[in-house]
Amino acid sequence: MNILVTGAAGFIGYFVSKVLTSKGHSVVGLDNINDYYDVNLKYSRLKELGIDKSEAIKFNTLCKSTSINFSFVRMNLEDRNELPKLFDSQKFDIVCNLAAQAGVRYSIENPETYVDSNLVGFLNILECCRNYDIKHLVYASSSSVYGMNKKIPFSTDDNVDHPISLYAATKKSNELMAHTYSHLFKFPTTGLRFFTVYGPWGRPDMAMFLFTDAIVNDRPIKVFNHGNMERDFTYIDDIVEGVVRIIEKSAQPRIDTNNLYKVYNIGNNNSVKLLDFIKEIEINLDKVAIKNMMEMQPGDVERTWADVDELIKDYDYRPNTSIKQGVKSFIDWFKNYYK
Repeated sequence: MNILVTGAAGFIGYFVSKVLTSKGHSVVGLDNINDYYDVNLKYSRLKELGIDKSEAIKFNTLCKSTSINFSFVRMNLEDRNELPKLFDSQKFDIVCNLAAQAGVRYSIENPETYVDSNLVGFLNILECCRNYDIKHLVYASSSSVYGMNKKIPFSTDDNVDHPISLYAATKKSNELMAHTYSHLFKFPTTGLRFFTVYGPWGRPDMAMFLFTDAIVNDRPIKVFNHGNMERDFTYIDDIVEGVVRIIEKSAQPRIDTNNLYKVYNIGNNNSVKLLDFIKEIEINLDKVAIKNMMEMQPGDVERTWADVDELIKDYDYRPNTSIKQGVKSFIDWFKNYYK
């Protein structure tokens, strides 16, 4: 298939693009390469996909990979003039929308960015999907939509009408927008509520990266809520396995039953204590963290845990990477990448 992957210079988008091309698909990656975090990491991911920085830096210009069946275009999703041109010229079968302004805390400081990227940009994706006969839209939502949900594990049947950050509100909005377009224009959409994703090439604003970087450089780590936190930490390979299965499986049976809109949790189906996660990092670095115990941050939640039974039933999704394996893989990559 010919597949558009937005957010292709990002953490999950990079791995999804890599796996799809390895399975014989043609992938066009799109990213605006914003400076929310180190752009050099984004360019390094693209280099792994065969795209040179000198080409990737140009806006609205499609460039071909030197090694795999991958092309890349630097573009803003909110550009409603250029995006339809890309759809018109490339004739995509499937769209996997992983592009978004990420970060719970950053959304409190810079709300406008989230409206532009996550709402306006997503609307443009939906419009292009309906106007250019896309067979299936798979898109990123987030576990943050559950807000202060007390029921464990989190189920897609739970009420998600009370987000506690603008980031979460935009992700809930994406689900509602997708539902509307599936209903009105009869094309299938699948939303994936990602739980805390970690692994090699991970984002520098995420706990795994922040903790490792601080410990290596003898800086204290910020341990919020005095360590009384639990997260459904999910290794990148397990996330990508689920995303690719959904992309590759035909949506035709859903069209036949008029079940065009679907949302799944995608996580490790387990909850790990934050202090246990930190301990695993310390073991792999052979170094003890200097812990600065702090109060809970605005917009944060104490515990997450994904109920993935629906994904298991429909796609035989089986996350199987332990924290021990996953943390070791990240630390090995971190040491190698940062020398």
